[in-house]
Amino acid sequence: MSDPRASIVAVFAAVSVLFTASAHAQEAKHYRFAYDQPKTTGYGIVGDIFADKLKTLSKGTMLIDQYPGAQLGQEPQVLQLVKAGDVEFCISSSANAATLSPQAGVMSMHFLFRSEAHLIKAIGDGEVSKAVKAMIADTVQGARVIGLATLGLRHTYSKREIRKIEDIKGLKVRVQATPTEDTMFPAYGAQIVHMPFGSVYTSLQTGVVDVAENGINVYLANKHYEVAPVLSLTEHEANNSLVWVSDKLWNSLTAEQQGWVQAAADEVNRTQPAKAVELEHQSLEKLKSIGVKVVPDVDKSGFTAIADPYLDKLAKELGPHAEKVKRLIRAIN
Repeated sequence: MSDPRASIVAVFAAVSVLFTASAHAQEAKHYRFAYDQPKTTGYGIVGDIFADKLKTLSKGTMLIDQYPGAQLGQEPQVLQLVKAGDVEFCISSSANAATLSPQAGVMSMHFLFRSEAHLIKAIGDGEVSKAVKAMIADTVQGARVIGLATLGLRHTYSKREIRKIEDIKGLKVRVQATPTEDTMFPAYGAQIVHMPFGSVYTSLQTGVVDVAENGINVYLANKHYEVAPVLSLTEHEANNSLVWVSDKLWNSLTAEQQGWVQAAADEVNRTQPAKAVELEHQSLEKLKSIGVKVVPDVDKSGFTAIADPYLDKLAKELGPHAEKVKRLIRAIN
């Protein structure tokens, strides 16, 4: 005959397991992670790396829900939501970060990055990341930067070829609203037009702008090739991004949870740049296969002759943090 006490112990053990499982299930919290590009872009790579690492480190208690494709708004609006604590995490381009911290414009200075290899190394560099975090900490309230990412280099696209600097003179170019862009494209002889990213397709279609510029995968994913079928590989700038967390969330986390969040962002910093550049290469092959005209041999000498003197000048005008970031990036071989 079985021992009734053993049965009671077994029941208590079963209840205890159920209670513990229930408690763990209740502990799992979901956090919003917003960005304005489709999930098929390098932003999706950021979201996946961050979510997977955070889930692993937190043993499933901190879960990321991704909101791609501007579901929660364009980057400038989402940055405000993160500052207010209404969205927990987001990705913004360094150019849109410059709407909060003008010194962040340093990350989008023209010809700051010498090549894709230089870009991968610089964005993954711990000292560069630390300097950018310090810049934001010093200049922005309500949100902080926990990591860097990139979508590769930016290029121009249009209905016409841009083979040399003379080809862009007088054309209307949609640019990101930063002092850097506002200085550089007019220096090349172009006219600048500001507009949200979501308006670029129709503006190219209707002739409001002649040229836009962005990364290859962004150009592909948003089907801008339909209205601007010539991609000229100008490599004039990097498509850099910052990963943000709201102070409201950060301050509510335990030290251990903050450590998990930062470690997940560090994983993005380390591994996303190379994956994003590989995605650029795949996207270029895809564009060629569907008939997009690619101009690979752009003569950059006319652009760089104008841009190079501006590197020091613009960084100095932006401020000491910008100067430090520029110096660190240029020093990387």
